[in-house]
Amino acid sequence: MSCPQSDLRHLGRGYPHARALTRPRGSRSPPACDYVVPVTVEQVVLLAEDGSAIGVEDKAVVHHADTPLHLAFSSYVFDSAGNTILTRRALHKKTFPGLWTNTCCGHPLPAEDMEQAVLRRLRDELGMKVASAELVLPAFRYRAVMDGVVENEMCPVFRVLTDDEPAPNPDEVDSTERVPWAEFAASVLDGTREISPWSKLQVAELVRLGPDPLAWPVADRAGLPTAVVLSPLQ
Repeated sequence: MSCPQSDLRHLGRGYPHARALTRPRGSRSPPACDYVVPVTVEQVVLLAEDGSAIGVEDKAVVHHADTPLHLAFSSYVFDSAGNTILTRRALHKKTFPGLWTNTCCGHPLPAEDMEQAVLRRLRDELGMKVASAELVLPAFRYRAVMDGVVENEMCPVFRVLTDDEPAPNPDEVDSTERVPWAEFAASVLDGTREISPWSKLQVAELVRLGPDPLAWPVADRAGLPTAVVLSPLQ
């Protein structure tokens, strides 16, 4: 996957000074294609029930007891042995603090390509510079409540492949754990592992794709919410 400057158009007109980054020397991952975006006030995309965009809201205020439906994503990082990286959310986060979950979650900025948003958050939260993310669950949606704060998201799920080690950002991530996928999935489904409510629901759908996460098929994009921006496959 190349990373020409012309691809910055996927970030929309609001980010003319975004710049591409490349793989650091010594990395074992393919050349990275992630972006540094100058964000002063981070916003999320609000959604109608049909998945279309109906507005934006500041991320700092969108989550509360009656959180509106909005656009998000989840990603699962796997290494070449089929292990996945779990993360424990930072203890000071407003939503679901201290909870173990999948590798990384986040929200695309308005007009931002969702794959690039996945790569951006992996870099920001875990210091992982990877080249691509593959869509595996296009239509995942959930609603969850903790301590009176609601998550209410249409949340496509992506697979990311890299053998690189995470370097957690303490503002976002308390700790990480690398676990064999089969062990993780079994413990989530039998209730012996405490995990985020969205990850529990996602695992139940992901295991239907097959036992080997490296062999899961890339999903049809037709199932995505219409508000999603996603560049053509290369």
